Amino acid sequence: MAETYEFPRDLLEAQEELHQVRARLLALYERLPWSVEPAAGFKDQELWRPRERPDCPGWPAAELAEVTRLRVRERELVTVVSTHAFWKSLEGPRVPAGRMALKHAHERAAAEGG
Repeated sequence: MAETYEFPRDLLEAQEELHQVRARLLALYERLPWSVEPAAGFKDQELWRPRERPDCPGWPAAELAEVTRLRVRERELVTVVSTHAFWKSLEGPRVPAGRMALKHAHERAAAEGG
């Protein structure tokens, strides 16, 4: 059975918000055009894996601002999570194991009904 950790509430909250920010970023990236800046389309059949892209108008200013805001928040949260004082209480292989457990703590809480 995997070791359980008593993560501080602020660390759990920061990790959960990090999951949410990354999910919002992924959803935003999936609906945005392929290029940030306006770009002409292309068709390249000479590569080992041919590829093709239509003309791209670039990202709208509002979406670019939202991506920038979310990426800034993502970096802030990564810093909070990775430098949290809790990690000083672990040593050796418990550190990466604890970090992996934190990433999945929300899944465990949901399975336990919490």
